[in-house]
Amino acid sequence: MNTSTFARAVQAALIAAAIGGTSTAVLADIKDYKFELVDQSVQAGPDKVVTVRLVNTKTGKPVPDAVIFASRLDMAPDGMQEMATKVTPMPGTEPGTYRFKATFGMAGRWQLSLGAKVQGETGTVENKLVITAQK
Repeated sequence: MNTSTFARAVQAALIAAAIGGTSTAVLADIKDYKFELVDQSVQAGPDKVVTVRLVNTKTGKPVPDAVIFASRLDMAPDGMQEMATKVTPMPGTEPGTYRFKATFGMAGRWQLSLGAKVQGETGTVENKLVITAQK
């Protein structure tokens, strides 16, 4: 009888530890992540590379291995959202950076819209970043 009481106590302790361990993961929020431009401007023209960094805003650390499933580049900031261009993902050069190749057909402000999933988090990181293309 003493052994079964001990076994139940150990089982209860393990369950409490498991619940306590998962409660910290629940405190994370998808709003704690954001994309930042590495460079605010690019030269207008074909095959230009834009690099962004995904950051955890609470820790300030880059977030590697996110899955970017949506990307769009258009001139919405200058009122020309119909002026869109193809965005091609490229390998990042360091953890937490994501690169895209695109043609900036004219000088002006371009909006890069991104949607991504962060591993271990529910929800989607969505940001709209403005890049200035210069002549």
